Amino acid sequence: MEESRALLEAMCIDSEKNNIIDIDRYMHYDIKRGLRNRDGTGVLAGITRIGNVLGYYVQDGERYPMPGKLYYRGIDVEELIASFISENRFGYEETAYLLLFGDLPTRERLARFQKILEEYQELPPRFTEDMILPAPSRDVMNKLARSILALYSYDPNPEDNSYMTQMNQALHLIARCPVIVAHAFAAKQHYFDGKSLYLHYPKPGLTIAENFLRSVRHDKKFTDMEAKLLDLCLVLHAEHGGGNNSAFACRVLSSSGTDFYSALSAAVGSLKGPRHGGANKKVMEQFKYIESYVRDWDDEDEIRACLRKLVNKEIGDGSGLIYGLGHAIYSVSDPRAVILKNFARPLAKEKEMDKELRLFETVERIGPEVLNEIRGENRTYCANIDMYSGLVYKMLGIPEDLYTPLFAIARMVGWCAHRIEEVCNNNRIIRPAYKAVVKVGKFVPMGER
Repeated sequence: MEESRALLEAMCIDSEKNNIIDIDRYMHYDIKRGLRNRDGTGVLAGITRIGNVLGYYVQDGERYPMPGKLYYRGIDVEELIASFISENRFGYEETAYLLLFGDLPTRERLARFQKILEEYQELPPRFTEDMILPAPSRDVMNKLARSILALYSYDPNPEDNSYMTQMNQALHLIARCPVIVAHAFAAKQHYFDGKSLYLHYPKPGLTIAENFLRSVRHDKKFTDMEAKLLDLCLVLHAEHGGGNNSAFACRVLSSSGTDFYSALSAAVGSLKGPRHGGANKKVMEQFKYIESYVRDWDDEDEIRACLRKLVNKEIGDGSGLIYGLGHAIYSVSDPRAVILKNFARPLAKEKEMDKELRLFETVERIGPEVLNEIRGENRTYCANIDMYSGLVYKMLGIPEDLYTPLFAIARMVGWCAHRIEEVCNNNRIIRPAYKAVVKVGKFVPMGER
């Protein structure tokens, strides 16, 4: 075994150079790296009626920063949230209805929709026993993706792309995803962390946010404030346009004609990455460095010195990033981060975490100065939602293993909406081009190598 490993290492050293492409080649051929234009705007790859993200405007060919705005089916998310907050009710189910069906529901339709989701929460017979417990995963996102693929086997019409079937599959996935995540987390804790196995099933009459808190807590207890703050997180994470990495991954697979479950599992795999949904965990990991390095959390000079070390790759994970700062589209502000931070304040006070919240706000304020100073730039950076979502989950007592899966639970509705829209309008497979930059060579016979 060790001899084989040594041989493999030698082979990898020899072959690695064959996979490295000089960055100048991208400039020479005007390659849109990351499907981004040189001015930072995204390459236009499609159109959608589901979500819209605004963070800048273009005038006379110049890009100008502006306060961020997020729209679901043309409705400003801030107005949507203000509505259900003013009525002291939950909003995720209403948001899901809006994203899936394109209109705001009446009170009667919303009640019926909630009843359908409640009926669809139940997993197939012995699904947990056969698909989750026998092969637990250290990463809940991995188990979620595998479980979504496994649901294909329990669907009597998994390849049917008719509108009614697609919507039915979507509603089942939205309703079942929180249960799968809760059970996958319970299995992870039991088999890898040596903890007791608790499997709680959804309780009729509760919202998705309430049931999730109930399902991941041994005593099943939660407060109304906790549930409504988690519900707000779900609303803010539900959708973010067709160009974000996971939604685009879902649309790329959907354009090939593959089944619903394959397309959605790809979206989960994309979200798992630290450059996408996994960033909320990276934020919290980074703040552990900051909190241990900075003695006085109210000393801005000390915090600034710590951030300089992070950007200079002297501490942290060596990325040179300040996780939670910056966004591909938002410049002046990310409306999701603004909303979440404001609603987190009462809970921070209740949980005696005011000091930690202030530390996050200080990093949000002076972090852009440090980045521009060290990078020699004059760029506008804002806090993105990942800056505060992990902190909110920490306030709620939710383990870090569930931060990104919670993102997936929320975004499932956005992915499903994009899947359905792509299938409804799909007439071509998404297939961009890649420029081959390897020289044509001659084949060398085995005896002459």
